[in-house]
Amino acid sequence: MKQKYEELLGRSITGISITIICILVFSILYFVGAKGISMFVSGDGSIVDFLTGTQWDPGDGLVGALPMLVTSLMVTLTSALIASPLALILAIYVSEVSESKLAQFIQPLIEVLVGIPSVVYGLLGLEVFVPMVRNAFGGTGFSILTGVMVLTLMILPTVTSLMIDGLKAVPKHYRTASLALGATQLQTINRIVLKAARPALLTAIIFGMTRAFGEALAVQMVIGNVLVMPGSLLSQGSTLTSTLTMGIGNTILGTLPNNALWSLALVLLIMALFFNILIRLVGRGGDN
Repeated sequence: MKQKYEELLGRSITGISITIICILVFSILYFVGAKGISMFVSGDGSIVDFLTGTQWDPGDGLVGALPMLVTSLMVTLTSALIASPLALILAIYVSEVSESKLAQFIQPLIEVLVGIPSVVYGLLGLEVFVPMVRNAFGGTGFSILTGVMVLTLMILPTVTSLMIDGLKAVPKHYRTASLALGATQLQTINRIVLKAARPALLTAIIFGMTRAFGEALAVQMVIGNVLVMPGSLLSQGSTLTSTLTMGIGNTILGTLPNNALWSLALVLLIMALFFNILIRLVGRGGDN
């Protein structure tokens, strides 16, 4: 009877917890979705103008979010392109090449870097990357390139840690069988380990992109926050998150400027859902 009671209690607690989580998730989706489409429902703006317009001044009825979309994608994709190969090299070294004692030191160090607050990375960008870009290319130093450098530094520990876990999850007998057949360690890593861990490695990259796309404070501190269409990596710009965080406290609920910012929040939510679905699809492909 005691065992049945404990099992019933465990199932009840689990069911209640799952129900609460589902209610919270659907409440967030409904709230952000309802607020995000209010601008389009009221007729104050159209979806086409919102997604293709290049001028952002909601006070004058201009709600073109394309510059923020382009800037967000630029910093996200560029930082992922830089961080991914660096993370892969470091992950291979830790999990496949280095001695156990050195690996035991490096991996906790990487995990510590994952937990550093984003404002610290932003301050590092102000003190190091902004002067570096200013001395190398001129101008103020505040640019999309500076934001990319900060984001690369931010997502590198996360992507590396996930890649290390993915490589270590490959069964050891894969390596043993490959070496027994005469393959070198490099061939084993390249042709066996990396192929077996490919879904986990792709998941790590997508997870890093998710964090980069949703980052606000660190990027806001170094990117310049200029609401114009970027011409290059040296241009100043403003991401969706930086525009949202800077403007939401200066608007009145129910007005066009406030509704336009909620539309930006809806775009961020949709992109977050897209990245999560992509992670699930990649992981499912690995299971198959």
